[in-house]
Amino acid sequence: MDTVADLEILSKGDLEISARLVDASNATLFGTLSVDDVTMNCIYKPIAGERPLWDFPDGQLAHREYAAYLVSEFLGFEIVPPTVLRDGPYGLGMVQKWIDIDEDIDLAEYFSRDDSQLRKMALFDALINNTDRKIGHLLPAKNGHLFGCDHGVTFHTEDKLRTVLWQWAGDKFNTQELEILTYLLDSFEDLKVRLTNYLTTDEIQTLGLRAHQLLQEKSFPLPNPNWPSIPWPAF
Repeated sequence: MDTVADLEILSKGDLEISARLVDASNATLFGTLSVDDVTMNCIYKPIAGERPLWDFPDGQLAHREYAAYLVSEFLGFEIVPPTVLRDGPYGLGMVQKWIDIDEDIDLAEYFSRDDSQLRKMALFDALINNTDRKIGHLLPAKNGHLFGCDHGVTFHTEDKLRTVLWQWAGDKFNTQELEILTYLLDSFEDLKVRLTNYLTTDEIQTLGLRAHQLLQEKSFPLPNPNWPSIPWPAF
């Protein structure tokens, strides 16, 4: 992936909207970015089209989407497609590269596999406290790389992990996963600087506490008995 080139197009391209994804609860618009002779399909989620949420009163969903991208890139996960915050036809919002998925993959079967890329996503979701990892948010690209989308309801200070990826619940982390958590904690001051304009102070602090707890327990989290563990609808 040429992430630098993608971010250049996402940031500076002329954005033209052509459709709306009607199944989304917030305004989610499909568009095309153009820079000279280069075009890119994208998703644009303007802050003006967000619905208020009772459990996410602070900050904007678009900011959380961008914060999730920053964490993904900081840890080398490359789970969140290239993403920026920028102005668009309906104001400031999140703009993200559109991923053409492999239509030959049956997501209803794929999500429950014991797959290394899905496992990496499960760790990512545990870190960012993703409250909405649906099957339909899995984006297996045609080149074999797995992306994930819709990270607007993340980073809550309470344990609200809700996902379809529970196949490793309670399993011990492998060496690479422990190294990732150690790196996050060792470099946390740098990550805090990157996130400070997009998350609250408490949310950033709790991200560090979650990483510390995961490293102490050395295993994937178990479902919270006081919170629905699977999003509805699951797809």
